[in-house]
Amino acid sequence: MKLNSYTLSLMISAALFTGFAHAAKTVEDCQKKKASATDYAMCLDRVQELVDRELQTWVNNQTFELEDLSLSSGRGTPLEMFKRSQRNFLTYRENNCRWQYLATTPSTEAANVYKMCYIYLSKNRIKELSLQKPIAINKESAN
Repeated sequence: MKLNSYTLSLMISAALFTGFAHAAKTVEDCQKKKASATDYAMCLDRVQELVDRELQTWVNNQTFELEDLSLSSGRGTPLEMFKRSQRNFLTYRENNCRWQYLATTPSTEAANVYKMCYIYLSKNRIKELSLQKPIAINKESAN
């Protein structure tokens, strides 16, 4: 049986998608599946990617709401402050996880310490953003 390239690529994509569907979603999942040091590190990489995507979704949502507020009320300061706070968070996360990495080197676990720190801080930021009350735009006060 000869497969054309389209069918072959479709089958490969389906296999990859199936693998991601069963992939670990938390650090705890990675710890349960810890088969080898390499597998564990790769698992943390996948979780870090998922957390990054989720965080970006929350940041985009908050930015969208604040842009909408800015357009309707003429007040751009909340959006500017949110963007600043997000830049500050990214700097804090990088520096906080980096010192933990440096304190752990030359241990083979140093990279995993960094990744776990990154994941936990990102999840905390997601929780913080998810607890924000939706911005209610009072049209009367904007006029």
